[in-house]
Amino acid sequence: MESIEFYNVKTRSKVSVPLEHIKKTKFERKAKDGSTQVRYAVRAEYEGMKLVKFVSKAMFDELTIPEA
Repeated sequence: MESIEFYNVKTRSKVSVPLEHIKKTKFERKAKDGSTQVRYAVRAEYEGMKLVKFVSKAMFDELTIPEA
C-alpha cells in the first residue's frame, strides 16, 4: 500500500494521498456509563486540506506510519 484514498468534502471528490503525508490517530471518549470508546483514523494535510478517514482497528494496526 503506497497511498490511502480520502474523500475531500470541499471538492466533493476522492483524493489519493501518499503514505508520507499521513499519520494515524486514535479518538477516545468517555461514554455515559463510564466506559471508554476508541475510534481509529488516519489524518492527512495534503494540498492545504485537512483530511480524516476512519478505519478499522485491523487496518490501523497494519499501517506502519507514525502516530500523531
